Amino acid sequence: MQRSYYSNNINKFTKEDTNKILGELARYHNHALEDLQKNAWIRQIKLLKQVFFTYTHGYIFFEFAIPRMGKRVDNVIIINDSIFVIEFKVGSTTYDNNAIEQVIDYSQDLKNFHEGSHTQKLFPILIATEAKSFENKIEQLQDKLYKPLLANKNSFFNVIEECLNLRQEYNICPLSWKDSIYKPTPTIIEAAKALYKGHNVQEISRSDSGAINLSITTNKINQIINSSKKTNEKSICFITGVPGAGKTLAGLNIANERMNIDKKEHAVFLSGNGPLVDVLREALTRDEVNNAKKKGQKLTKKEAAIKTHAFIQNIHHFRDDSLVTDKAPIEKVVVFDEAQRAWDQEQTSSFMKRKKGQDNFESSEPRFLIDVMNRHQDWCTIICLIGGGQEINTGEAGLEEWISSLKNHFQDWNIYLSNSIVEDKNYLKDNTLKEWLKENTNINKNLHLSVSVRSFRSEKLSDFVHSILDINTTKATRLYNNFLKNDYPILVTRDFEKAKKWLKSKVIGSERSGVVTSSGAYRLRPFGINVKNQIDAPVWFLNNKDDIRSSYFNEEVATEFDIQGLELDWTCVCWDGDFYFHNNQWVFRKFKGTKWQNINKEIIKSYLLNAYRVLLTRARQGMIIFIPYGSIDDKTRLPEFYDETFNYIKRIGIEEI
Repeated sequence: MQRSYYSNNINKFTKEDTNKILGELARYHNHALEDLQKNAWIRQIKLLKQVFFTYTHGYIFFEFAIPRMGKRVDNVIIINDSIFVIEFKVGSTTYDNNAIEQVIDYSQDLKNFHEGSHTQKLFPILIATEAKSFENKIEQLQDKLYKPLLANKNSFFNVIEECLNLRQEYNICPLSWKDSIYKPTPTIIEAAKALYKGHNVQEISRSDSGAINLSITTNKINQIINSSKKTNEKSICFITGVPGAGKTLAGLNIANERMNIDKKEHAVFLSGNGPLVDVLREALTRDEVNNAKKKGQKLTKKEAAIKTHAFIQNIHHFRDDSLVTDKAPIEKVVVFDEAQRAWDQEQTSSFMKRKKGQDNFESSEPRFLIDVMNRHQDWCTIICLIGGGQEINTGEAGLEEWISSLKNHFQDWNIYLSNSIVEDKNYLKDNTLKEWLKENTNINKNLHLSVSVRSFRSEKLSDFVHSILDINTTKATRLYNNFLKNDYPILVTRDFEKAKKWLKSKVIGSERSGVVTSSGAYRLRPFGINVKNQIDAPVWFLNNKDDIRSSYFNEEVATEFDIQGLELDWTCVCWDGDFYFHNNQWVFRKFKGTKWQNINKEIIKSYLLNAYRVLLTRARQGMIIFIPYGSIDDKTRLPEFYDETFNYIKRIGIEEI
């Protein structure tokens, strides 16, 4: 990605011919240059030349890339020790909230992900050229990131001067700043929108040595697909990774890339995670409509949805479509997200009998899905994205069923998998299957994503949560003190109102916060936390701060089923008596009727453990854990169901508020 369309020192910029500058901007502009954009640039250049005409030093960048968001900020200007992040609204008479939020987001993106900006002064400035003058107060949102400043064409110069009057510490080298490492960590929603617009995974993902580059995995998968295509063979790939490592991002990238390579080679991203599918489809649809509107084009939401629904589909709908025909699907490349959650034979057979009227369906979902792709006479490739220890619902088969199906029914397929599958018990527990895999598959370390990049503040979050659930107090304490305490805020409270207040205090710009809890947390209802009230996932995850149904309002709560595969910046994790600490071990329960019942089946216990694993790894920037006091007057909420859990969390070193 070209870092900026045009850059120069300010002195040269003010003297350079406007048409030459305009030519440079147009040269790198990816879309057809509309008169609206051209005229906006001309007025922008004219105003900037007027404001900085007397400046003999400083540097200016036009259309500076913000990779995480797949967007560009109008200008970045560096003078002395100050970085000005400027968003123009040429001709606007108002300072719109959306525009203010946008310039904050750009600035925070630089603060969090651009190494050269981590410790620098960042001033977000919104210029609505025709708006009334605004009286600004220069103060910080967080360390050296200032609150947005509002200016019109007449007050812009004074705003810059006021910022420069603050105590100068040193001079930033603009070229070194420009070339410093960028480590963007997009949310899956941001990533999907950027990929769909045509950006590639290298442009929007981290590439530092601390995280395995997603592009390496993508390149390996593309090699496998191209080889299968060339030799007319069928292949299946298993990409594994820790929670938040970017498996879904890798899958979306592969599906998006392969959509456009060959008209005869269709690709699709499939997921059994209904909320994830709904949220990503809605996000892409809204974005398509908004982009068309900005270009002056008319695109209805229904028209936009047709295309996005073809790109991302529900795996169960794909399965059902394949039941009514024995022909091969149009897709040659299929990405199955969270493939470990595909149904086992018992669950699939039961569903087919109850819902589809098929009494003799004797196949698991993995076996049937492979069989559907096996209908192709020439070649095809299946990519399975596998999360270890993330099965959270009855009938989810895990990886074993995929491997068993291949071993027993599809030995002519080429199998590619990561070394973690045969080395890590969280992926495959069956030693017989492991031995078969070692003898009959292609094992490649580049098919495993080992570092969590969901939380850009601490890649150790996944390990930390794992150690808590494994009751490895020593390791949890060490990870917390060494990696999380200073960079990733984690607090615990027994006061739900304090938890919600903390959440609100943390959100900056369009950062997203919300309350999450276990689907079995039936006895949090006295606090207004009602898991029986199902959220509308696209509304909860995508709507703005004015909508009471959105996550921001902290009124509706998401469960592990709603939030798996998605993320928020800040979360409040509400902990109930369905899973509590007692005598140095976990107690597993479900609420039925008017009382708790102990869970004895190991598989159901694992689902509940994984539910809390999901909940505790959803926050990108920090979380607060709410554990109520309980009540001696309510036998379903006795203090003993909560106190030991709270003390265990505190013992690790997490601070109470």
